[in-house]
Amino acid sequence: MTVLSYLIPISVLLGGVGLCAFLYTLRTNQYDDPEGDAQRILCDDWDEHPRP
Repeated sequence: MTVLSYLIPISVLLGGVGLCAFLYTLRTNQYDDPEGDAQRILCDDWDEHPRP
């Protein structure tokens, strides 16, 4: 039972770190254009000869 006194705060701390990391990615606008990324992967412009 003493192990739970260590594991519960550690899991809450790790969950908080994950939540802070997710909120950071939201605030830095990393999820703004998911449709553009889906279209860009199908484009051949950047495969062998990138545009100048």
